[in-house]
Amino acid sequence: MEDPLLSWRPEFPILERTTYLVSHSLGAMPRAVGKRLEEYTDTWSSRGVRAWAEGWWRMPITVGDAVGRIIGAPPGSVVMHQNVSVCQALVLSCFVFSSRRNKIVYEELNFPSVMYVYEAHRALGAEVVTVPSDDGISVPLERFLAAIDERTLLVPLSHVVFKSAFIQDVPAIVRRAHEVGALVVADLYQSAGTVPVDVAAWDVDFATGGSVKWLCGGPGAGYLYVAPRLRNQLAPRLTGWMAHRAPFAFEPGAIEYADDATRFLHGTPAVPALYAAQAGYEIVAAAGVEAIRAKSMRQVQMLVDLARERGFRPHVPERPEQRGGMVILDVPHGQAVTRELLRREVIVDFRPGAGIRFSPHFYSTDAEISRALDETRRILDSGAYQAHEAMGGTGF
Repeated sequence: MEDPLLSWRPEFPILERTTYLVSHSLGAMPRAVGKRLEEYTDTWSSRGVRAWAEGWWRMPITVGDAVGRIIGAPPGSVVMHQNVSVCQALVLSCFVFSSRRNKIVYEELNFPSVMYVYEAHRALGAEVVTVPSDDGISVPLERFLAAIDERTLLVPLSHVVFKSAFIQDVPAIVRRAHEVGALVVADLYQSAGTVPVDVAAWDVDFATGGSVKWLCGGPGAGYLYVAPRLRNQLAPRLTGWMAHRAPFAFEPGAIEYADDATRFLHGTPAVPALYAAQAGYEIVAAAGVEAIRAKSMRQVQMLVDLARERGFRPHVPERPEQRGGMVILDVPHGQAVTRELLRREVIVDFRPGAGIRFSPHFYSTDAEISRALDETRRILDSGAYQAHEAMGGTGF
Protein backbone atom coordinates (compact mmCIF):
# COMPACT_ATOMS: atom_id res chain seq x y z
CA MET A 1 0.00 0.00 0.00
CA GLU A 2 1.40 3.39 -0.97
CA ASP A 3 2.14 5.60 2.01
CA PRO A 4 2.41 9.28 1.02
CA LEU A 5 3.77 10.23 4.45
CA LEU A 6 6.96 8.31 3.70
CA SER A 7 7.83 11.02 1.20
CA TRP A 8 9.01 13.01 4.25
CA ARG A 9 11.70 10.45 5.17
CA PRO A 10 14.52 12.20 3.26
CA GLU A 11 13.98 15.24 5.48
CA PHE A 12 15.28 13.32 8.54
CA PRO A 13 18.96 12.33 8.28
CA ILE A 14 18.99 9.88 11.21
CA LEU A 15 16.54 7.61 9.37
CA GLU A 16 19.28 6.78 6.87
CA ARG A 17 21.25 4.79 9.46
CA THR A 18 18.88 3.81 12.28
CA THR A 19 15.52 2.25 13.03
CA TYR A 20 14.18 5.27 14.86
CA LEU A 21 11.23 4.42 17.10
CA VAL A 22 11.65 6.92 19.90
CA SER A 23 9.68 10.00 18.78
CA HIS A 24 7.77 9.88 22.09
CA SER A 25 11.08 11.00 23.65
CA LEU A 26 12.95 12.92 20.97
CA GLY A 27 11.59 13.34 17.48
CA ALA A 28 14.01 12.92 14.60
CA MET A 29 15.74 16.16 13.59
CA PRO A 30 14.56 17.69 10.31
CA ARG A 31 17.32 18.44 7.83
CA ALA A 32 16.18 22.08 7.70
CA VAL A 33 17.16 22.66 11.34
CA GLY A 34 20.75 23.21 10.21
CA LYS A 35 19.64 25.96 7.85
CA ARG A 36 17.50 27.55 10.56
CA LEU A 37 20.41 27.65 12.99
CA GLU A 38 22.67 29.00 10.26
CA GLU A 39 20.08 31.74 9.73
CA TYR A 40 20.28 32.52 13.45
CA THR A 41 24.08 32.78 13.45
CA ASP A 42 24.09 34.81 10.23
CA THR A 43 21.53 37.21 11.71
CA TRP A 44 23.45 37.62 14.92
CA SER A 45 26.71 38.03 13.01
CA SER A 46 25.42 40.57 10.51
CA ARG A 47 22.70 42.45 12.37
CA GLY A 48 23.97 42.34 15.95
CA VAL A 49 21.71 44.02 18.49
CA ARG A 50 19.40 45.16 15.69
CA ALA A 51 18.16 41.56 15.43
CA TRP A 52 15.95 42.10 18.46
CA ALA A 53 13.90 44.79 16.74
CA GLU A 54 13.96 42.90 13.45
CA GLY A 55 12.25 39.77 14.77
CA TRP A 56 13.92 38.19 17.77
CA TRP A 57 11.84 40.07 20.34
CA ARG A 58 8.56 38.83 18.85
CA MET A 59 9.64 35.22 18.35
CA PRO A 60 7.91 33.90 21.52
CA ILE A 61 4.64 35.01 19.86
CA THR A 62 5.36 34.36 16.18
CA VAL A 63 6.72 30.88 16.86
CA GLY A 64 3.86 30.37 19.33
CA ASP A 65 1.44 31.01 16.48
CA ALA A 66 3.07 28.17 14.52
CA VAL A 67 2.35 25.84 17.45
CA GLY A 68 -1.12 27.31 17.77
CA ARG A 69 -2.00 26.25 14.23
CA ILE A 70 -1.26 22.64 15.20
CA ILE A 71 -3.13 22.61 18.53
CA GLY A 72 -6.17 24.66 17.50
CA ALA A 73 -5.28 27.86 19.33
CA PRO A 74 -6.22 31.29 17.95
CA PRO A 75 -3.41 33.62 16.84
CA GLY A 76 -1.70 35.48 19.64
CA SER A 77 -2.69 33.01 22.38
CA VAL A 78 0.45 30.83 22.62
CA VAL A 79 3.80 31.95 24.04
CA MET A 80 7.08 30.07 24.00
CA HIS A 81 9.09 29.10 27.07
CA GLN A 82 12.00 26.79 27.83
CA ASN A 83 9.96 23.80 29.04
CA VAL A 84 6.71 22.56 30.55
CA SER A 85 7.90 22.89 34.14
CA VAL A 86 8.34 26.63 33.61
CA CYS A 87 4.92 26.86 31.94
CA GLN A 88 3.17 25.02 34.74
CA ALA A 89 4.94 27.11 37.38
CA LEU A 90 3.91 30.28 35.56
CA VAL A 91 0.26 29.18 35.61
CA LEU A 92 0.48 28.39 39.31
CA SER A 93 1.98 31.79 40.01
CA CYS A 94 -1.35 33.36 39.01
CA PHE A 95 -3.13 31.88 42.04
CA VAL A 96 -3.06 31.79 45.83
CA PHE A 97 -3.93 28.82 48.00
CA SER A 98 -5.05 30.49 51.21
CA SER A 99 -8.78 30.25 50.53
CA ARG A 100 -11.17 27.31 50.68
CA ARG A 101 -10.73 26.72 46.93
CA ASN A 102 -7.18 25.42 47.18
CA LYS A 103 -7.43 21.92 45.76
CA ILE A 104 -5.33 20.64 42.83
CA VAL A 105 -6.54 17.40 41.23
CA TYR A 106 -4.53 15.31 38.79
CA GLU A 107 -4.12 11.70 37.76
CA GLU A 108 -1.72 9.33 39.50
CA LEU A 109 -0.12 8.66 36.08
CA ASN A 110 0.77 12.31 35.48
CA PHE A 111 4.33 13.05 34.38
CA PRO A 112 6.55 13.30 37.50
CA SER A 113 8.16 16.60 36.48
CA VAL A 114 4.69 18.16 36.46
CA MET A 115 3.89 16.56 39.81
CA TYR A 116 7.03 18.08 41.34
CA VAL A 117 5.86 21.59 40.45
CA TYR A 118 2.44 21.12 42.08
CA GLU A 119 3.70 19.16 45.09
CA ALA A 120 6.05 22.03 45.89
CA HIS A 121 2.99 24.27 46.34
CA ARG A 122 1.76 22.29 49.33
CA ALA A 123 4.07 24.59 51.29
CA LEU A 124 1.90 27.52 50.16
CA GLY A 125 -1.36 25.86 51.22
CA ALA A 126 -2.29 23.82 48.16
CA GLU A 127 -4.12 20.54 48.76
CA VAL A 128 -2.98 18.05 46.12
CA VAL A 129 -5.29 15.12 45.29
CA THR A 130 -4.17 12.32 42.97
CA VAL A 131 -6.71 10.16 41.15
CA PRO A 132 -5.58 6.51 41.32
CA SER A 133 -5.27 4.05 38.46
CA ASP A 134 -6.26 0.41 38.92
CA ASP A 135 -4.06 -1.02 36.17
CA GLY A 136 -1.20 1.44 35.74
CA ILE A 137 -2.47 2.10 32.21
CA SER A 138 -5.64 4.17 32.44
CA VAL A 139 -7.55 6.37 34.87
CA PRO A 140 -11.31 5.75 35.04
CA LEU A 141 -13.04 8.87 33.75
CA GLU A 142 -15.86 8.63 36.31
CA ARG A 143 -13.30 8.54 39.14
CA PHE A 144 -11.49 11.56 37.75
CA LEU A 145 -14.71 13.54 37.38
CA ALA A 146 -15.83 12.64 40.90
CA ALA A 147 -12.58 13.97 42.38
CA ILE A 148 -13.23 17.45 40.95
CA ASP A 149 -15.46 19.37 43.36
CA GLU A 150 -16.35 22.92 44.45
CA ARG A 151 -13.05 23.26 46.30
CA THR A 152 -10.99 22.43 43.21
CA LEU A 153 -8.93 25.27 41.77
CA LEU A 154 -6.82 23.57 39.10
CA VAL A 155 -6.88 20.27 37.21
CA PRO A 156 -3.49 19.67 35.54
CA LEU A 157 -3.72 16.52 33.41
CA SER A 158 -1.86 14.68 30.67
CA HIS A 159 -3.84 14.37 27.45
CA VAL A 160 -1.78 11.25 26.67
CA VAL A 161 -0.20 9.38 29.60
CA PHE A 162 3.55 8.95 29.24
CA LYS A 163 3.67 5.45 30.77
CA SER A 164 0.94 3.84 28.68
CA ALA A 165 -0.12 6.22 25.87
CA PHE A 166 -3.66 6.25 27.30
CA ILE A 167 -5.69 9.13 25.86
CA GLN A 168 -7.75 10.95 28.46
CA ASP A 169 -11.10 12.56 27.68
CA VAL A 170 -10.04 16.19 28.03
CA PRO A 171 -13.38 17.75 26.90
CA ALA A 172 -15.31 15.75 29.51
CA ILE A 173 -12.90 16.75 32.26
CA VAL A 174 -13.08 20.40 31.16
CA ARG A 175 -16.89 20.32 31.31
CA ARG A 176 -16.85 18.94 34.84
CA ALA A 177 -14.19 21.39 36.00
CA HIS A 178 -16.11 24.36 34.63
CA GLU A 179 -19.33 23.16 36.29
CA VAL A 180 -17.70 23.67 39.69
CA GLY A 181 -15.59 26.72 38.79
CA ALA A 182 -12.24 24.95 38.39
CA LEU A 183 -9.70 25.48 35.60
CA VAL A 184 -7.93 22.83 33.50
CA VAL A 185 -4.24 22.77 32.55
CA ALA A 186 -3.83 20.24 29.72
CA ASP A 187 -0.36 18.83 29.09
CA LEU A 188 -0.19 18.06 25.36
CA TYR A 189 3.41 16.86 25.28
CA GLN A 190 2.60 13.27 24.29
CA SER A 191 -0.22 14.19 21.90
CA ALA A 192 0.46 17.33 19.86
CA GLY A 193 1.82 16.24 16.50
CA THR A 194 0.45 12.70 16.54
CA VAL A 195 -3.05 12.95 18.10
CA PRO A 196 -5.42 15.72 16.98
CA VAL A 197 -5.75 18.53 19.52
CA ASP A 198 -8.15 21.49 19.54
CA VAL A 199 -7.74 23.59 22.65
CA ALA A 200 -10.31 26.17 21.54
CA ALA A 201 -13.02 23.62 20.75
CA TRP A 202 -12.33 21.83 24.04
CA ASP A 203 -12.58 25.16 25.91
CA VAL A 204 -9.36 24.35 27.76
CA ASP A 205 -8.18 27.10 30.11
CA PHE A 206 -4.45 26.45 29.79
CA ALA A 207 -2.37 24.06 27.72
CA THR A 208 1.32 23.32 27.86
CA GLY A 209 3.69 21.15 25.90
CA GLY A 210 7.04 21.04 24.22
CA SER A 211 8.67 20.45 20.88
CA VAL A 212 11.05 17.66 21.82
CA LYS A 213 8.77 14.77 20.88
CA TRP A 214 6.19 14.39 18.10
CA LEU A 215 6.63 17.96 16.84
CA CYS A 216 10.28 17.22 15.93
CA GLY A 217 11.28 20.66 17.17
CA GLY A 218 14.07 19.78 19.61
CA PRO A 219 14.68 20.91 23.20
CA GLY A 220 14.22 24.37 24.65
CA ALA A 221 10.94 25.22 22.91
CA GLY A 222 8.09 24.68 25.35
CA TYR A 223 4.78 26.45 24.86
CA LEU A 224 1.95 27.83 26.95
CA TYR A 225 -1.59 28.48 25.76
CA VAL A 226 -3.87 30.69 27.84
CA ALA A 227 -7.52 30.99 26.80
CA PRO A 228 -8.06 34.60 25.65
CA ARG A 229 -11.14 34.91 27.91
CA LEU A 230 -8.85 34.52 30.97
CA ARG A 231 -5.97 36.69 29.86
CA ASN A 232 -6.69 39.97 31.63
CA GLN A 233 -7.92 38.26 34.80
CA LEU A 234 -4.50 36.82 35.63
CA ALA A 235 -1.36 38.39 37.05
CA PRO A 236 1.55 35.91 37.07
CA ARG A 237 4.05 36.33 39.89
CA LEU A 238 6.61 34.42 37.82
CA THR A 239 7.26 37.36 35.51
CA GLY A 240 9.85 39.62 33.93
CA TRP A 241 10.35 42.50 31.56
CA MET A 242 8.87 40.79 28.49
CA ALA A 243 5.52 40.72 30.32
CA HIS A 244 5.52 44.49 30.87
CA ARG A 245 3.21 46.73 28.83
CA ALA A 246 6.23 48.95 28.01
CA PRO A 247 9.36 46.85 28.56
CA PHE A 248 11.77 49.37 27.08
CA ALA A 249 10.57 52.15 29.34
CA PHE A 250 12.44 50.36 32.15
CA GLU A 251 9.98 51.65 34.73
CA PRO A 252 10.89 50.85 38.34
CA GLY A 253 8.56 49.25 40.85
CA ALA A 254 5.69 46.85 40.31
CA ILE A 255 5.03 45.52 36.84
CA GLU A 256 2.22 46.81 34.64
CA TYR A 257 1.20 43.76 32.65
CA ALA A 258 0.79 43.77 28.89
CA ASP A 259 -2.77 43.38 27.60
CA ASP A 260 -1.89 40.57 25.20
CA ALA A 261 -0.38 37.11 25.65
CA THR A 262 3.06 38.57 26.32
CA ARG A 263 1.88 39.09 29.91
CA PHE A 264 2.68 35.37 30.30
CA LEU A 265 6.33 35.79 29.31
CA HIS A 266 9.17 36.68 31.67
CA GLY A 267 12.87 37.10 30.80
CA THR A 268 14.87 36.94 27.58
CA PRO A 269 13.76 34.06 25.31
CA ALA A 270 15.88 31.15 24.08
CA VAL A 271 16.19 32.47 20.53
CA PRO A 272 18.33 29.62 19.05
CA ALA A 273 15.80 26.99 20.20
CA LEU A 274 12.98 28.96 18.60
CA TYR A 275 14.81 29.08 15.28
CA ALA A 276 15.45 25.33 15.40
CA ALA A 277 11.91 24.34 16.37
CA GLN A 278 10.19 25.86 13.36
CA ALA A 279 11.41 23.27 10.87
CA GLY A 280 9.56 20.49 12.69
CA TYR A 281 6.36 22.50 13.02
CA GLU A 282 6.32 23.19 9.30
CA ILE A 283 6.66 19.51 8.39
CA VAL A 284 4.03 18.33 10.89
CA ALA A 285 1.60 20.99 9.69
CA ALA A 286 2.22 20.10 6.04
CA ALA A 287 1.88 16.36 6.64
CA GLY A 288 -1.34 16.97 8.60
CA VAL A 289 -2.07 15.67 12.08
CA GLU A 290 -5.22 13.84 10.90
CA ALA A 291 -3.17 11.87 8.36
CA ILE A 292 -0.45 11.26 10.94
CA ARG A 293 -3.05 9.97 13.40
CA ALA A 294 -4.57 7.56 10.87
CA LYS A 295 -1.16 6.06 10.12
CA SER A 296 -0.23 6.00 13.80
CA MET A 297 -3.33 4.03 14.76
CA ARG A 298 -2.58 1.44 12.07
CA GLN A 299 1.09 1.06 13.00
CA VAL A 300 0.41 1.03 16.74
CA GLN A 301 -2.04 -1.85 16.22
CA MET A 302 0.53 -3.61 14.05
CA LEU A 303 3.13 -3.19 16.80
CA VAL A 304 0.75 -4.58 19.42
CA ASP A 305 -0.13 -7.59 17.25
CA LEU A 306 3.48 -8.41 16.35
CA ALA A 307 4.57 -8.00 19.96
CA ARG A 308 2.00 -10.51 21.15
CA GLU A 309 3.07 -12.95 18.45
CA ARG A 310 6.62 -12.74 19.80
CA GLY A 311 5.56 -13.28 23.41
CA PHE A 312 5.63 -9.69 24.71
CA ARG A 313 2.82 -8.16 26.75
CA PRO A 314 1.81 -4.68 25.56
CA HIS A 315 1.24 -2.21 28.39
CA VAL A 316 -1.38 -0.21 26.46
CA PRO A 317 -5.14 0.40 26.47
CA GLU A 318 -7.10 -2.35 24.73
CA ARG A 319 -9.22 0.00 22.62
CA PRO A 320 -7.26 1.46 19.67
CA GLU A 321 -8.99 4.84 19.88
CA GLN A 322 -7.70 5.24 23.46
CA ARG A 323 -4.05 4.80 22.45
CA GLY A 324 -1.60 7.55 21.62
CA GLY A 325 1.39 7.08 19.37
CA MET A 326 3.57 4.74 21.41
CA VAL A 327 3.48 1.15 22.59
CA ILE A 328 5.05 0.10 25.88
CA LEU A 329 6.13 -3.54 26.06
CA ASP A 330 6.70 -5.54 29.21
CA VAL A 331 10.00 -7.19 28.24
CA PRO A 332 12.17 -9.21 30.66
CA HIS A 333 15.46 -7.44 31.48
CA GLY A 334 13.97 -4.37 29.78
CA GLN A 335 16.70 -1.85 30.54
CA ALA A 336 19.51 -4.19 29.45
CA VAL A 337 17.60 -5.21 26.32
CA THR A 338 17.12 -1.51 25.49
CA ARG A 339 20.86 -0.90 25.69
CA GLU A 340 21.53 -3.75 23.28
CA LEU A 341 18.83 -2.47 20.91
CA LEU A 342 20.55 0.91 20.91
CA ARG A 343 23.87 -0.75 20.12
CA ARG A 344 22.17 -2.38 17.13
CA GLU A 345 20.84 1.01 15.95
CA VAL A 346 17.26 0.27 17.00
CA ILE A 347 16.47 3.47 18.88
CA VAL A 348 13.90 3.06 21.70
CA ASP A 349 13.90 3.81 25.42
CA PHE A 350 13.00 2.26 28.77
CA ARG A 351 11.01 3.60 31.71
CA PRO A 352 10.97 1.90 35.12
CA GLY A 353 7.54 0.61 36.05
CA ALA A 354 6.45 0.68 32.41
CA GLY A 355 8.79 -1.12 30.02
CA ILE A 356 10.42 -0.55 26.66
CA ARG A 357 8.73 2.22 24.71
CA PHE A 358 8.40 1.97 20.91
CA SER A 359 6.88 4.75 18.81
CA PRO A 360 6.48 4.78 15.05
CA HIS A 361 5.88 8.25 13.63
CA PHE A 362 4.73 9.40 10.20
CA TYR A 363 8.21 8.79 8.80
CA SER A 364 8.38 5.15 10.01
CA THR A 365 8.03 2.10 7.78
CA ASP A 366 6.24 -1.14 8.63
CA ALA A 367 9.50 -3.01 8.03
CA GLU A 368 11.18 -1.00 10.79
CA ILE A 369 8.52 -2.08 13.26
CA SER A 370 9.04 -5.74 12.37
CA ARG A 371 12.80 -5.37 12.61
CA ALA A 372 12.65 -3.78 16.06
CA LEU A 373 10.51 -6.57 17.50
CA ASP A 374 12.56 -9.30 15.82
CA GLU A 375 15.75 -7.83 17.28
CA THR A 376 14.14 -7.65 20.72
CA ARG A 377 13.24 -11.33 20.53
CA ARG A 378 16.71 -12.29 19.27
CA ILE A 379 18.42 -10.37 22.08
CA LEU A 380 16.41 -12.25 24.70
CA ASP A 381 16.79 -15.64 23.06
CA SER A 382 20.56 -15.25 22.60
CA GLY A 383 21.25 -13.74 26.03
CA ALA A 384 22.92 -10.73 24.41
CA TYR A 385 21.34 -8.47 27.04
CA GLN A 386 23.49 -10.00 29.80
CA ALA A 387 26.50 -7.85 28.99
CA HIS A 388 24.41 -4.78 29.92
CA GLU A 389 22.77 -6.02 33.13
CA ALA A 390 25.15 -4.43 35.63
CA MET A 391 25.37 -1.03 33.93
CA GLY A 392 23.88 2.12 35.36
CA GLY A 393 22.43 4.85 33.20
CA THR A 394 20.02 7.73 32.78
CA GLY A 395 17.29 5.89 30.87
CA PHE A 396 17.71 7.89 27.68
